[in-house]
Amino acid sequence: MNKNIKRIVIKGFLSLFIILSGLYSTASITAPLSYWDKSNESMLQDVDHSQWQYILTRYLITSKNNTQINLFNYQHVTKADKRILKQYLARLQQIDPLQHSKIQQQAYWINLYNALTVQLILDNYPVKSITKLGKRFFSFGPWDDDAAVINGKTLSLNDIEHEILRPIWQDPRIHYAVNCASYGCPNLSATVFTGDNTEQLLTAGAYAYINHPRGVKIKGGDLEISSIYKWYSEDFGDDDNALIEHLKRYANPRLKQALILFQQSPGDIDFEYDWRLNQPE
Repeated sequence: MNKNIKRIVIKGFLSLFIILSGLYSTASITAPLSYWDKSNESMLQDVDHSQWQYILTRYLITSKNNTQINLFNYQHVTKADKRILKQYLARLQQIDPLQHSKIQQQAYWINLYNALTVQLILDNYPVKSITKLGKRFFSFGPWDDDAAVINGKTLSLNDIEHEILRPIWQDPRIHYAVNCASYGCPNLSATVFTGDNTEQLLTAGAYAYINHPRGVKIKGGDLEISSIYKWYSEDFGDDDNALIEHLKRYANPRLKQALILFQQSPGDIDFEYDWRLNQPE
């Protein structure tokens, strides 16, 4: 088979799995949106995420100026630290997030999603890609598998992202916060999300991803961007111009100028994604 045709077939196959995964998640959600869209705005005490911060500090490899992909050192996580991560996840599942404020909840769900993802990789390590995991027939990844029980309700990673985080907060920057343990994904934040810093970290994540080539780049007059902008196009305005306006909002001056020129003289828009595990090579 011609290599270009093979790439197109593979990309189409992967995109289909992403779409079907989202559809399955919608069908299997254990609680309606109205259940999770409640809060206690008088709650002053935030959830304690110090154990998750400890894990990130020890095992996340970062660059000082956000020019590289944050990598996680799965191979060297000790048995003792694996227990700490399990303790953290067990404790989060004993908390009723609805008793917290909306901003505390947003941080709670993002940290829960990211910690669960790291836990999944550790439980199955070594693995080359998160897409190799998944308990369901013909699974493309573990996103529809049962991952946590909150308030007695069983949730998958897809439930957390697509049935709670995205519809309740309706903020495209969510995509720069949740991490899928892959090179193509926005960085796993080195700092845990809290009620005090979530807004800042969401914006920082957008800047870091959009200004990295895996997120956005102009090549030969064409725009090459992450497949995230295709899979979740409705979150970015659902048309090319709205998407580019979103990218310009967080682009550095050089990239912003390139995006303006692309708007004036449009080329093709190509989508790429690297599913390799986000670990040191």
